[in-house]
Amino acid sequence: MSGNAIALLGFAGMLLLIALRMPVGLAMLVVGGAGYASFVGMPVFLNYLKTTPYYLFSNYTLSVIPLFVLMGAFAEKTGLSSGLFRAMAALVGHRRGGMGIAVIGSCTAFGAICGSSVATTATFGRAALPEMIRDGYAPGISAGTVAVGGTLGILIPPSVILVVYAISTEQNIVKLFMAALIPGLMAALFYVLVILWLARRNPEAMPVHAPLPWPERLKALGGVWSSIMIAVVVVGGIYGGIFTPTEAAAVGAVAVLVDGLIRRTMTLEKFGLSLRQSAETCGMIFMILLGAEVFNGFLALTQLPTNAAETITSWGLPPYLVLIALLAFYIVLGAVMDELAMILLTLPVFFPIVTALDFGMMSDEVAIWFGILVLIVVGIGLVAPPVGLNVFVISAIARSIPITQIYRGVLPFVAVDIVRLMLCVAFPSLSLWLVRLLS
Repeated sequence: MSGNAIALLGFAGMLLLIALRMPVGLAMLVVGGAGYASFVGMPVFLNYLKTTPYYLFSNYTLSVIPLFVLMGAFAEKTGLSSGLFRAMAALVGHRRGGMGIAVIGSCTAFGAICGSSVATTATFGRAALPEMIRDGYAPGISAGTVAVGGTLGILIPPSVILVVYAISTEQNIVKLFMAALIPGLMAALFYVLVILWLARRNPEAMPVHAPLPWPERLKALGGVWSSIMIAVVVVGGIYGGIFTPTEAAAVGAVAVLVDGLIRRTMTLEKFGLSLRQSAETCGMIFMILLGAEVFNGFLALTQLPTNAAETITSWGLPPYLVLIALLAFYIVLGAVMDELAMILLTLPVFFPIVTALDFGMMSDEVAIWFGILVLIVVGIGLVAPPVGLNVFVISAIARSIPITQIYRGVLPFVAVDIVRLMLCVAFPSLSLWLVRLLS
C-alpha cells in the first residue's frame, strides 16, 4: 500500500473515532501513533514519544496560550462583559436595532481581552441575550446576533487560534495579529450593517424605547473605562513593539485581575474558578497540540503533504482557484469539527500547497494572508448550519429558543461573512497593509 493510501486511511480512521465521540486530541494521537509505528516500528515510535512532548510543551511561545486564556477567564468572572454591554446599550440601545449593535460593539471590545469565541459567546449569551428579549427583540434575531458576535472573540486580536496557527506554521505572531485587525473590524462593521438592514426590513422585531438620561449614560461609560484601557494597552503594546505577545498576555491578565479586585468583583471563589477553567481549557488545547504533532509526524512519513503540493501545482490550475477550493473545504469541515482541531488537522496538507502556489507575493506574506483567510472561514464554521459550535452554545443557554430560529437568525450574518471572505481573497492588502506599514 502506498504512503498516500495509508495517510488517507489514517484520516478516515481518525474521523471515525471522532464520530464515535472520542476526544479529538486523543483520536489524532491514537491514529497518528499507530501510523507512525507502522512505518518505523514500535521502539522508534516510543523513543519519539519520549522526547516529543517535552520539546513541544517546553516551547516558550506556547506560554502565550494559558496567559491569554487566563486573561479571558478573569474578564468573564469579573463581569467586564456585562459592563461593556451596559455601556454600549446606554449609548445606542434606544435606537432601532441599537441593542444588537450594542452586542456587536461590546463583543468587539471584549474580543481584545478574551481571544476565545466560545467564551465570548457564552458570556454575552448570559449577559446580553436576556436583556434583548426583555426589550422585545425577536428571539431568533437576538440569539443569532449574540452567536455571530461571539466569533469576534477569535477575529479581533489577540486570538488563541492565530497563536496556534503561528506556532504550527512557524510564523510571526505579532504580524498575524496586525493582519487580523482590519478583517476583524470589517466583520464588526458588516454585522452592524446587517442589524440595521434587519431593523428596517422588520421594525417589529427590534422595537425602540426611551433613551436613558445623560447622567446614567455617563455613569455606565465610567464603569468600563478600565476595560477599554486594558484592551488598548494589550493590543497597542503588541502593535507598538512594547510587549511581546507573551508579555502582553501576562500584563493583561494581571491588569484584569487588579481591576476586578479594585472594583470588588473578583472574589476568592471566582479566582479559583478562573484558574480551574483556564487549566481545563489549556489541557484540552495542549492535548490537541500533542495529538496533532504525532499525527503530523505520521503524515510526514507518508509524504502526503509533499506529494499533494507537487501534484496540485503540476496541474497548472490558477492559484486563486485552488485557494477557493481549499477555503470551501474549510467551511464544509467547520460545520462538523472543532475549529482548533480542524486547523491542526489540515495545515500539514494545505499549508505546503498554498505556499507552493504563485500569488505574486513573498512566501511569508502568503502565509500570513492564508492564516487570516483560515481565521475567517473558521468564524463562518462556528455559526454556519448544520452544526455551528456557537449556535449550540446559545441553544444550551437559551433553551426556550428553537435551534431552527437561531439558524435563521445567523444566516444574514453568514451571507456578509462570505462577502467579507471574497473581499479578503480578492484584495490581500486588506490583511497585509498594516503588516507592511508597521513592520
